[in-house]
Amino acid sequence: MPWIYAIVGLLVGAILGIVISRLTTPQYKKQKTIQKDLESAKFALEQQRQELSDHFAQTAEMLDTLGKDYTKLYQHMAKTSSELLPNLPEQDNPFVKKIAEHNVDIPHNDSTDEPPKDYVSGATGLLREEKKLVIDAPQVISSDTSAIKVS
Repeated sequence: MPWIYAIVGLLVGAILGIVISRLTTPQYKKQKTIQKDLESAKFALEQQRQELSDHFAQTAEMLDTLGKDYTKLYQHMAKTSSELLPNLPEQDNPFVKKIAEHNVDIPHNDSTDEPPKDYVSGATGLLREEKKLVIDAPQVISSDTSAIKVS
């Protein structure tokens, strides 16, 4: 039974020795200071990222406002040039041409019903084992021209 007390005392002494040595060693203190520096650097980096994000959002808003103001100014100049110089031919008025160019709407192709046109016949299927036939460009061109000749 006394040997059990000796083993328990030895374990308690070893644990206390490890704890005391860790608290008094300079590497442990250095590790704690480095950990604090790391956390403060992470916080500063996150704060800088947030400031940068806010800056870009504000800049985008300002650029949008600037674009709208330039458009208003240009429309005002076009309107006043035609009002103040009514006898000026259209080809001599630089604002009329530009306004006509800016007012032209670009048609958008919103047909999402058609699949994209690639040169693979059939569905490829990434998870399937079967291989699909890939048509080379000369074959496609020759098949298109033969279809034209037949019609």
